[in-house]
Amino acid sequence: MTAPLVEIRGLSKAYVRGNQRIEVLHGIDLDIPDGDFVALMGPSGSGKTTLLNLIGGIDTPSAGLLTVAGQRIDTLDGDTLAAWRAATVGFIFQSYNLMPVLSARKNVELPLLLVDMSASERRRRADIALTLVGLADRAGHKPNELSGGQQQRVAIARALVSDPRLLICDEPTGDLDRHTADEILTLLQKLNREFGKTIVMVTHDPKAAEYASRTVHLDKGLLADSGVFSG
Repeated sequence: MTAPLVEIRGLSKAYVRGNQRIEVLHGIDLDIPDGDFVALMGPSGSGKTTLLNLIGGIDTPSAGLLTVAGQRIDTLDGDTLAAWRAATVGFIFQSYNLMPVLSARKNVELPLLLVDMSASERRRRADIALTLVGLADRAGHKPNELSGGQQQRVAIARALVSDPRLLICDEPTGDLDRHTADEILTLLQKLNREFGKTIVMVTHDPKAAEYASRTVHLDKGLLADSGVFSG
C-alpha cells in the first residue's frame, strides 16, 4: 500500500506569549494521499492556517510526527527545512505577494534563484509556468498592469515553477469576486486532476471547498468531520 504524501500523527502546536501557553492544535491525526485536493475549513481561530503552515514547513510542531513526501519534517533544522520546502512545496496566498517592480516573468523566476540554474533556463521554466496558467501574453507586465485574477495566476505560476509535489493555498480566492474566484479554483482543480498536484487549501468559502475532492473540518484545534465532493 502506497504511503500517503502527508502523514500526521499526534500533531500538536502551542505558542507561548508571556506567561501564557496557547494551545492551537491538539493531537491531530490525518493522512493526505498523493494527488488529493483537500479543503481545510473551520471557524476563525480553529487552527486551519496553523495546520497549513505546519504541513508546508513554514512552522514546526510542538509535538507529534509530520511526514511529507517521505521526509520527517518535524525533525529538520532550520536550514535543512528551508531547502526541503523550496524543493517540495509551492505556496499560494490570499495576498499575491508579488514584487511590484518586477515583471510577471521575473516574479515567477524568483524561487529558481535559490537553485543553481542559468538565466536562460529560469526564463524558459517561467514561460512554461505562465503558459500553463494562461498568461503567456502578460509575461512582461508588472503587477499593477494586471487584474487581481491575473496577479493570482502569476502567483500560481510562481508556485509551480519549481515543479513541487505539494501546493499549499491559504484563502487563494479571498480577495477575488465570485467569477474570478471560480476561474482560479477551476485552474487549481485542473492542476490537481490533470497534472497530479496534491493541494491543501484553507478556505472559509463553502463554494470554494466544492472544488476540492474532500473537506477536513477543524474546530478548536481538533479534527471534526470530513466529506467528499463530486467536484
